[in-house]
Amino acid sequence: MSTISELFEERFGLKPENDLNDEAQGAIKSILSRRSYRKFKPDPVPEDVIETLLACAQSAPAKSDLQQYSIVMLKDEDVRQAVFELNPKSLWFAHAPVSLVYCGDMRRGQQAAAFTGYDYANNTVDTFMNAAVDAALAMMSFMAAAESIGIGCCAISNVRTKVYEISSILKLPEGVYPVAGMAAGWPEGESMFSMRLPPSVVVHEDQYREDDLEKELKSYDTRRNARRAIPPDRQMHLDKYGVSDSYGWTENAARRLSIRERDDFTAYLKDQGFKLD
Repeated sequence: MSTISELFEERFGLKPENDLNDEAQGAIKSILSRRSYRKFKPDPVPEDVIETLLACAQSAPAKSDLQQYSIVMLKDEDVRQAVFELNPKSLWFAHAPVSLVYCGDMRRGQQAAAFTGYDYANNTVDTFMNAAVDAALAMMSFMAAAESIGIGCCAISNVRTKVYEISSILKLPEGVYPVAGMAAGWPEGESMFSMRLPPSVVVHEDQYREDDLEKELKSYDTRRNARRAIPPDRQMHLDKYGVSDSYGWTENAARRLSIRERDDFTAYLKDQGFKLD
């Protein structure tokens, strides 16, 4: 048995401000204790379970009920192999019992306008954002439902690394673009429990504040490293920055963000028909 307070402390390395000593149950227990899994048993996930989880995905909130997302299931072995060859570092994605690609989708709305004879006037940055959020909410709903019954999941941004190629493999038409992939299956072994940023730097009251950000991040780095430090061989961009003796989340994030990624994504979106204006 775990209390909410115990799971909170495990998640943040901090005690909660309030008395959270109730027993953790249901969705709260599942979400507070969640972790990403990248190793799965070969056992398939039954089709009825997948159908249920996809129904949970489609039960997510959607902006103005427009439901501007689509989900592509990777089932054909040739498709899976082609995707794996594009993402060799994400072995778990192509070979997981369940592999999905969540896509933003404004095409369906454009088609609805064409079917009814109305103009489509919302090819905008706002629609791009709404579609991405719709896809992310659907993904999280699938994930929360899956993890509540013991299925492990891992979201994967690498589907956007070679975005033209994966778009071709999945035959994504204009108006549709990949947001994220997801691997899911019955976990094989335990997985790392990721300590999150303290609520004090993420949750703001009334106004955005960052007065103590540097101090808070240093404390966060210390807590994370005390529990599980990132080994030297897994530090980001060793060829450019070398090994740091005080490598924490702050250094890791700064190194990752110091080099541009996916420079072709904007061009790809425009090629997919997004005006982004």
